Amino acid sequence: MDTSTTASYSLDEMLKIAMQKGASDVHLKAGTIPIMRKHGHLRPLSSKFLPISGEALEKIAFSLMDEGQKEQFIRDKDLDIAYGISGLGRFRINVLKQRGSIRMVIRAIPDKVTSIQDLNLPPIVEKIANLERGLILLTGATGSGKTSTLAAVIDHINRTKSKHIIMIEDPTEFLIRDRRSIITQRELGMDTNSFSKSLRAALRQDPDVILIGEMRDRETIEIALLAAETGHLVLSSLHTLDAQETVNRILAAFEPHQQLQVRMQLANVLKAVVSQRLGRKKDKTGFIPVVEILLNNPRIQELIGDPARTKEIQNVIEESASWGMQTFDKHLLELVAKNIIDYEEALSLSSNPENFAIRYQGVGRGEATQAWENTDFRHRVQKNWQNLTELELEELTQFDKRREKKKKNG
Repeated sequence: MDTSTTASYSLDEMLKIAMQKGASDVHLKAGTIPIMRKHGHLRPLSSKFLPISGEALEKIAFSLMDEGQKEQFIRDKDLDIAYGISGLGRFRINVLKQRGSIRMVIRAIPDKVTSIQDLNLPPIVEKIANLERGLILLTGATGSGKTSTLAAVIDHINRTKSKHIIMIEDPTEFLIRDRRSIITQRELGMDTNSFSKSLRAALRQDPDVILIGEMRDRETIEIALLAAETGHLVLSSLHTLDAQETVNRILAAFEPHQQLQVRMQLANVLKAVVSQRLGRKKDKTGFIPVVEILLNNPRIQELIGDPARTKEIQNVIEESASWGMQTFDKHLLELVAKNIIDYEEALSLSSNPENFAIRYQGVGRGEATQAWENTDFRHRVQKNWQNLTELELEELTQFDKRREKKKKNG
């Protein structure tokens, strides 16, 4: 439907032009022309559009809101809205106040869920999606692709398993229809008033899989941990940069006297943390996910449970490639070696630029493939990484230590 016209053009018209040009985002600001983002760069949307007035922009924004949303925006000065145009697609619109006037930032949501493979995510993500229970966390900064990855994981479950999947989001971005699974999608504000209340209710709705758009508060985290403890698969996101920060952020939501108990819960139910950044492709055709993977195992459990050793998580990820774990920098080295992103882009995304530069020289500017990555041992571990015997665990640990020592010695 064509809502919210200005003197000469409509929001729908702007979004149609943006989609024709391959834009990912559109910025509307009083006194300026519409701006789009394409392949990471900002540029004018079209020469046909004049600067938009504050009055026209306010009219557009309020035409998208129901009465409850208007009250929320007036109170909070910030609001997320899901918006769809038939035949074109869906959009996430953030309306905010800026210097007393309204501004809008509009993100295009693909009209269909992109698969794990087509998102160019590591194969281990599909194995994570096959888990039956526990807690899986997707983390990263705003705009890093968390929502797309969560949707891809849900889509994989939906296509391969018969499950009841409950999704609680703010707002609902991807509309997912039933395939092998049945899907219940609830939107904050429209179908429920809070993540925590809807999550508590979800436990009484015969769920197999629960997706919480974001773990924003202590109560939501508590119920998510409980849901994972009681045999459900729980997926959620956090605005944290890596696995170690994710553990610390969850713990920080609780009072000091509660944190030891939460550590034990988290150590037992956490299955994986997938942290994302987006790297610009070398051919300038878009972005590719750069991913850190943490998979829970006895070593990680020990570090989560021990306040003095949580800071060692990053080292264990570095040493545990044979499990399917990887650091951002390892993935960046692979992408540079495959000529997908350039060295300068990789360096800007690196967690430790100085160390990355040294390791880059060590890979020989293109020979990133290592023999151990193709061993039967590594693939056997990745297929069954939650059920290793103590002997296999010790064998794997020694294997990783030998590999790390060999790399350090050149």
